[in-house]
Amino acid sequence: MRETLPLLRAAGVEPAEDIDSSRKLSFDSTREGVRLLVLRGADVITYLRHGSADIGVVGKDMLLEDGGEGLYELVDLGIARCRLMTAGPAKQNNMSSRRRRVATKYTGIARAWYASQGVQADVIKLYGGMELAPVMDLADEIVDIVDSGKTLVANGLEPRECIADISSRLVANKASLKVKHADLMPLVDAIAAALVEQD
Repeated sequence: MRETLPLLRAAGVEPAEDIDSSRKLSFDSTREGVRLLVLRGADVITYLRHGSADIGVVGKDMLLEDGGEGLYELVDLGIARCRLMTAGPAKQNNMSSRRRRVATKYTGIARAWYASQGVQADVIKLYGGMELAPVMDLADEIVDIVDSGKTLVANGLEPRECIADISSRLVANKASLKVKHADLMPLVDAIAAALVEQD
């Protein structure tokens, strides 16, 4: 949200009240017909898919995990850049021949990644604190979002392989984009133009 709001502002969309000082999750905006919702990334996809929202901002990691069925990925916003990576204990090199236990919230991505590498992986679903899993011998490796890598280092881990470069994307419900094309495309175009101006 920290990086999304300035981009929306540059596109002429501002919340009608201060989002940070409110406990509300739905806000009117300065652009007619546009309401802003504050949602978790995975929930954005759900609201879009069910037609409760027309356009949303979500991380590429969520789209990869979910599959993005029923959604159009419209614009790479280039914000919230990070990497989806495997990581494991520092100085532990000989992992190639072992069956691996992998802790992650990205179970679909992890299964597909390790299968593509020819590695058998037992995937363990966690919702947070991934870095603790190898320390407590719950897992050999983790699959998680890595920004600076400082949290990995602080927990005795190191990044290994990059699965995907991640950034936030502007996505739309496919049916909404067809039915409300004349209403939605000016907003999409304004956001795309704001990105060009920022570069």
